[in-house]
Amino acid sequence: MHFANLFYVEAIRNSQSSIRNCLYLCAMKKAGILGGGQLGRMLLQAAANYPVETFVLENDADCPAAHLCTHFTKGDITNFNDVYNFGKGLDVITIEIESVNLEALEKLEAEGVAVYPKPATLKIIKSKILQKEFYKSNEIPSSEFVITNNKADLQQFSSFLPAAHKLAMGGYDGKGVQLIKTQEDFDSGFDEPAVLEKLVQIKKEIAIIVAVATDGETVIYSPVDMVFDQRLNLLSYQLSPAELPEKVFWKAEAIALKVVKQLKSPGIFAVELFADTEDNVWVNETAPRVHNSGHHTIEACYSSQFDMLWRVLLNYPLGNPDHILPAAIVNLIGENGHTGPAHYEGLNDVLAMDNVFVHIYGKAITKPGRKMGHITILSNEKQELLHKANQIKHALKVISK
Repeated sequence: MHFANLFYVEAIRNSQSSIRNCLYLCAMKKAGILGGGQLGRMLLQAAANYPVETFVLENDADCPAAHLCTHFTKGDITNFNDVYNFGKGLDVITIEIESVNLEALEKLEAEGVAVYPKPATLKIIKSKILQKEFYKSNEIPSSEFVITNNKADLQQFSSFLPAAHKLAMGGYDGKGVQLIKTQEDFDSGFDEPAVLEKLVQIKKEIAIIVAVATDGETVIYSPVDMVFDQRLNLLSYQLSPAELPEKVFWKAEAIALKVVKQLKSPGIFAVELFADTEDNVWVNETAPRVHNSGHHTIEACYSSQFDMLWRVLLNYPLGNPDHILPAAIVNLIGENGHTGPAHYEGLNDVLAMDNVFVHIYGKAITKPGRKMGHITILSNEKQELLHKANQIKHALKVISK
């Protein structure tokens, strides 16, 4: 064949390839994530399995999710213009943290962008006051509460103690919560709108993750046992599935399903619950997003919470939430007295363990109490899960160099 003809044929092939690539990109949905922390990072890791073009909005250009998305925008997720301008060209938006600009999301939704969770749902959950009132009005069991507008209001509720004082807005990862056991603790309360919530005699803290499709179909993950670091008020480790009496199990599942159905939004929801000493079940809080209590699902379940959320966002069939094997999670938290470039002491020893999966979140700087990663352990034997969890907690430390 003449050289010119060869050149012409190759040009046609390249053109056809470009057209195919263009059509493929046009068919891909554009999905935005507000927030670029570890939840966004793990969500993007799951996105690699789907035909989706990903966008992240976050103030920190070196955040954990920044280098895994298709497009990164530096901006403030609490700022109306930043959120609106980020979202107006997208097909669907989700969140990895509740502290986002609701007004911008409402405008985007009105203009045809799918926002999951819906802004109306996010508005309820974002405020601890509205969240507690939602449980009450929908007859969802939750502990008794009163609303305070400032620290002085606490003085009239001495008979309500012991209680937890929770900031109405902005609390996150154990911040914005103070235990008020006696009148002497009133000074540690919050001098802004908050909920004073009567303490429950807790026997067990559990969490249940529920996915809701755009047509209202739901799937539910098995409950997990959550064990908290009482000093930091952060999840220290969890076991899944939870060991629960049958009546507690059914109560917990029924309550979690009622919560998400009344919230009336597609998405993924983590419902945190208390089982008390009399086997009553109470809702503590609900998170309208992927959640720390569900990180085990990456290795332990057929469809992880992150995979499941993509199925919701892209309008695919929901996945299988069942366990492949029982699991435990150990949270990797920055050590006290260490602030600076992160160093993972004992990492080699943990990586050498069988059926142990290490997730480092990519945060360059550690500080006391900061979530730096998690480790998932799989085993059919509960004692092995507990033994390895204890080994890991002692072997692996996040310190500064």
